[in-house]
Amino acid sequence: MGRISDKFEALAARGETALIPFITIGDPDIETSEAIVLSMAEAGADLIELGVPFSDPTAEGPTIQKSSERALAGGVSLNAILELVSRLRPKLDIPLILMGYANPVFVMGFERFSKLAAEVGVDGIIVPDLPPEEGTELYEACNSKGVDGILLAAPTTTPERLSMLAETSRGFLYYQSLTGVTGARRELADGVEEGVNAARKAGKIPVCVGFGISTPEQAKAVSAYADGVVVGSAVVDRIEAATSRDDAVASVGAFISELKAPLR
Repeated sequence: MGRISDKFEALAARGETALIPFITIGDPDIETSEAIVLSMAEAGADLIELGVPFSDPTAEGPTIQKSSERALAGGVSLNAILELVSRLRPKLDIPLILMGYANPVFVMGFERFSKLAAEVGVDGIIVPDLPPEEGTELYEACNSKGVDGILLAAPTTTPERLSMLAETSRGFLYYQSLTGVTGARRELADGVEEGVNAARKAGKIPVCVGFGISTPEQAKAVSAYADGVVVGSAVVDRIEAATSRDDAVASVGAFISELKAPLR
């Protein structure tokens, strides 16, 4: 059992739904990202996704695409993000998850990445463009070192594949609420509850919902049937709109408190 599984067990015992915010590391700079992560944890985040910027983030909408561009322009790399985790880990006991694309990990080498990630205290990895059939080497290397390989399911996933994903994923199963790209939306997509219920029946792993969730009201609605709620673009929007580092930290912290309140 790792920090992710322990966290979901503790939340279930309290009758809470996990809040999992996302930020792109390095947007606008590493130091601000570090301060925001600490602020989110203090405000009630249960797990945190640390976005690894990439030049072609195919699953992301305009908000996160632009944040990746800004981070890359500032020189952020996968090595720099692992160094950040090593600084954060002594200060935080909540799970930290890297979310990024296959290319930077491939360049580093799957075995080397999994070793370094485990050493600095990464708890999980989400790679949207690396399905389990193509990512066996990476996921096996990570899982063997206690870094959970977290897989994604979508509304178009067949029942047979859903069962495979629920059995293969570690930590939790990430359910995309829609078939498009990430981005804050005014309304939840149709059929999310049915899809999540099917995913939960497919295996014993917690199921968390992301893509399109942007308000406390939406988070509360999803909490009625999911084990966790992922919020990304709405957080990144607040960072982009901030006028200073202190403003970004305060704005995101306040937003996380608002999102977490209805999940308790």
